Amino acid sequence: MSGLIALLDDVAAIAKVAASSIDDVIGQAAKAGTKAAGAVIDDAAVTPKYVQGFEASRELPVIWRITKGSLKNKLVFLLPAGLALSAFAPWAIAPLLMLGGAYLCFEGAEKVAHALGWAHGHEDFAHKEEVIEDPAHLEEQKAQGAIKTDFILSAEIMTIALSAIPTSTFWMEAATLAAVAVMITVAVYGSVAIIVKMDDLGLVMANKGRLGLTRTLGRAIVRGMPGFLKLLTIVGTAAMLWVGGSIIVHGLEELGLGTLGHWIHDAAYAVAHMVPPAIEGATEWVAKAAMDGVFGLALGLLLIPIGEKIVTPAWRAIFARKPKKA
Repeated sequence: MSGLIALLDDVAAIAKVAASSIDDVIGQAAKAGTKAAGAVIDDAAVTPKYVQGFEASRELPVIWRITKGSLKNKLVFLLPAGLALSAFAPWAIAPLLMLGGAYLCFEGAEKVAHALGWAHGHEDFAHKEEVIEDPAHLEEQKAQGAIKTDFILSAEIMTIALSAIPTSTFWMEAATLAAVAVMITVAVYGSVAIIVKMDDLGLVMANKGRLGLTRTLGRAIVRGMPGFLKLLTIVGTAAMLWVGGSIIVHGLEELGLGTLGHWIHDAAYAVAHMVPPAIEGATEWVAKAAMDGVFGLALGLLLIPIGEKIVTPAWRAIFARKPKKA
């Protein structure tokens, strides 16, 4: 009997350790995921365009296909690469993070410039006006395009998450990164699925609702979705510039070039002391985020010629396939 009791005690102790480890993984994954807010919001803002032009019955299958591709990107390719970097070349994480931050600045600035008519953006490329009439081929092309775009954003998300994870064992880092990958993918594409189907829900409510209030709400949803998508794009762009700019500023500080970071900190601190004490903390955070975003926008505008004339054409030459006319 005493042996059985001892065994049960050991099992209970192991269960407590396992539960504690799971809590640690989830907690670290949640903290690391919040660091990648800019890329996550942009991912959610960009993806709905890839299901435009499909019948309503095909929207969710396409999103599910992109979701599986995103999980494959993160778990099969990026997770092992991130763990290898952490184990064998931790010095490379900061430069790669800065490279990803520069990409976020470029993407955000390009969207701003395109909205103002200063740049062509990603819509200006060869074969853009060719129309693919075969629905199956169109679905294949759009899904593959979304998965390729996701790979870039996922690489940035995983790198940010890796840099935010405290130093620990190999398996803890692996579990935390895997948790980040799954949590963010579910959050992004679950949100995309809801966004994409909201207009259908609104249409059903407007046409078949039994109550006048239901029909009115349905019409409001249908009318409001275009504006909501535009707002989501604006928020995503601002978040990209903020996160990208802050990554570069922090990276410069790690390289011993902390003048800009100190100036932003001091300026945000001064702004915070112009408001009542109750909102000093929030004001300082907003001021710092705004200045990081302005820096990200300025840097991104400088990078647009390089991105549009060198990087983007090279990327399309390697990965893009000329669409076939039906």
